[in-house]
Amino acid sequence: MSYCAIDFGTSNSAIAIARPATDGLGAGMRLVPLEGEHLTMPTAVFYCTDADDLPANTWRGSTFDDNLPRTFGRAAVQAYIDGYEGRLMRSMKSILGTALVDQTTEVGHGFGVKYLDVITGYLRHLRSLAEKAGQQALDDVVMGRPVFFVDDDAERDAAAQASLEAAARAVGFKNVSFQFEPIAAAFDYEQQATKEELVLVADIGGGTSDFSVVRVGPQRAQRLDRREDILASHGVHIAGTDFDRHISLASVMPPMGYGGFGPSVKGADPRPVPSRVYFDLTTWHLINTVYQPQRTAELRAMADFYGDPVQHQRLMKVVLDRLGHALVGRAEAAKIAVSQGGDTDIDLQLIEKGLHSPLSAAQVDKALGADLGRIVACAQDTVKLAGVALSDINALYFTGGSTGLKLLTDQLEAAFPNAKAVRGDRLASVATGLGLHAGRLYGQTKP
Repeated sequence: MSYCAIDFGTSNSAIAIARPATDGLGAGMRLVPLEGEHLTMPTAVFYCTDADDLPANTWRGSTFDDNLPRTFGRAAVQAYIDGYEGRLMRSMKSILGTALVDQTTEVGHGFGVKYLDVITGYLRHLRSLAEKAGQQALDDVVMGRPVFFVDDDAERDAAAQASLEAAARAVGFKNVSFQFEPIAAAFDYEQQATKEELVLVADIGGGTSDFSVVRVGPQRAQRLDRREDILASHGVHIAGTDFDRHISLASVMPPMGYGGFGPSVKGADPRPVPSRVYFDLTTWHLINTVYQPQRTAELRAMADFYGDPVQHQRLMKVVLDRLGHALVGRAEAAKIAVSQGGDTDIDLQLIEKGLHSPLSAAQVDKALGADLGRIVACAQDTVKLAGVALSDINALYFTGGSTGLKLLTDQLEAAFPNAKAVRGDRLASVATGLGLHAGRLYGQTKP
């Protein structure tokens, strides 16, 4: 039973392995604890160039791409928060299908690592944890993938899957299969289905919003070939990290000059402050590019572009102290706070004493309105592609971390009023479904 399933997510990841029948629960699949009792782990890597006193669980490799100490998951985020010198990498999945995948990025002290090698190292860590938990080598893997890595570009989408497959093979997997993440979530939902149903799976994570219309039922669950039960799959490259960027642009970046204007010159209308730096500072895999010496020098020379010099001073504080990732984290926390009800206030004292920025539900609604509209439209289009009416959908199954955003789920429920709303494990449903598929594909397990 040397097989597993990996949900390599934009924000969080999980891995499932075979469960032997001798454990008293019967043959099947189980999720592997990745950090303590946690069955999921943030998709994060921290390359540390100041690692003498890092925790004992810091992983150190010996090959070219492993020559720097690093931590993973929550430990990676904590090492960054604790102020260790190095480079935090998150949302690595988002570089698949882009030109960045083969480029090298600096991680500190002159060391460079290819972006794809960052992904490879993370997958190697997952595999090692799973092999330790299962006490055997793992040769076969089912990898989850979004419906579209890249919207409206089949060639880049195929390249993205090829890159992920190459990373999986580089860590030692001999057989690599893929399954759409929302279909895997449908397999998870099917475990509770008592009759045949049409389910619309809404898998909305950190990088993509994916939908599938799947026919499920107790009799169908035993089949390995489920192609005829998958009526349609569709997706859009909008999700949690986009929400965080919009929140940051709406409430965190304005005190640093975003949306501001320069001085009036000879009576002419003031010109807008250049905005590129703010978009880069709110996009995880681009934040570090702002810290490069040439870019920093360019930004420092732009003081005259600002009508309010304090805004430029705050921006330079963010750049020189490398606060970009911390600010995106605060935007994400503010989004979660507002989604749980009520307004919130974003503490920005790491930039300037007493600095803060309020965030209201109305601001969130305005900031995310266009994206949420596109996501709901994508869900409706998926049903149309399936050739069924919106009223034919029996269940709307929510999974993925971003389905914790009530504003989003409320709009989706309103679009399908006849469907019962069911909430799966936001972070583990896809991994569970991928595990079920891996058992059917590579082993003798039954769901």
